[in-house]
Amino acid sequence: MSDEQLTYRSSGVDIDEAQRALRAVMGPVKATYTDSVLGGVGGFGALYRASFPDMEKPILVSSIDGVGTKTKVAAMVGDYSNLGRDIVNHCVNDILCQGARPLFFLDYFGCSRLQGLMFEEIVSGMAEACQEVGASLIGGETAEMPGVYTEDEIDLVGSIVGLVDQDRKLPRGKMQVGDAVIGIASNGLHTNGYSLARRALFEVGGLSVRDMMPNLGRTIGAELLRPHRCYFNSVYPILQDTENVYAVAHITGGGLYDNIPRVLPSDVRVVIEKRSWTPLPIFQLIQQTSNVTDAEMYRAFNMGVGLVMIVDRFIASAVVQRLNDAGESAAVIGEVQAGSNEVQIL
Repeated sequence: MSDEQLTYRSSGVDIDEAQRALRAVMGPVKATYTDSVLGGVGGFGALYRASFPDMEKPILVSSIDGVGTKTKVAAMVGDYSNLGRDIVNHCVNDILCQGARPLFFLDYFGCSRLQGLMFEEIVSGMAEACQEVGASLIGGETAEMPGVYTEDEIDLVGSIVGLVDQDRKLPRGKMQVGDAVIGIASNGLHTNGYSLARRALFEVGGLSVRDMMPNLGRTIGAELLRPHRCYFNSVYPILQDTENVYAVAHITGGGLYDNIPRVLPSDVRVVIEKRSWTPLPIFQLIQQTSNVTDAEMYRAFNMGVGLVMIVDRFIASAVVQRLNDAGESAAVIGEVQAGSNEVQIL
């Protein structure tokens, strides 16, 4: 039997480093607090005042998701700076599909061994993304678990709670045959499809995160780590101003094929004209370096369309113009047709 005194730290868990890292991010975290936050990080539970006098029938909307194996690419590049922004923006977009604005956000950060500077970088990114949409980062869990996660591996998950008035929740209204489908551009894979992308690019294609993207002047790694776009500040004001936006779909895992039907009634389908936009170069590279069919590409990836809005055909051009004026790249990419809750891409 060894005479060495066993400690939690010698077993692989450094509580002191976790406390130091948490203290280092408290400034950015507290900057996200609003008057509704009564107790945030540090308590056994975060407290939020549930008072919404501006709404007649307030409904809470919640969602939870992760950044998946994008963390693997971040480790390959050695750049974790956008992962916090990724998870916040993903969750904000999800509840936007119900017409909700975010109230507060919580995160789970799992790792084999806590690296304080990495943790600070990720949480600071979360705080910045929360501030941009008026959400409060009120709590989280930092789990250091050697033996569960492999060395230098991390996991990042986020949970969000938002608010919508019952009379303004999405989907709403009655879609009609001929109504317009508007696509808003993504800036890359966002937070899904990375298992297929890594297999195609690095295993099948023999490429490296350090290789340059053709004609773009940046590396494959940098392209894969572009942050998930947040559409809240450009889309939410439109939802407040018109009743003729019928549905919003966040294009994540499952692509256009699986996400749009989630917001369709049973008696219509959506037909997408893929020639109405050009897929981003990263998707072209993935397909060129491996044997991935068009159908699989459009189901695994967003293919350059991060959010879809279904609107009355008569306001489509005005909505597109307003989105473009807000800094998005938007266009009509399809229409609603009679059918049975499906998507066809032509």
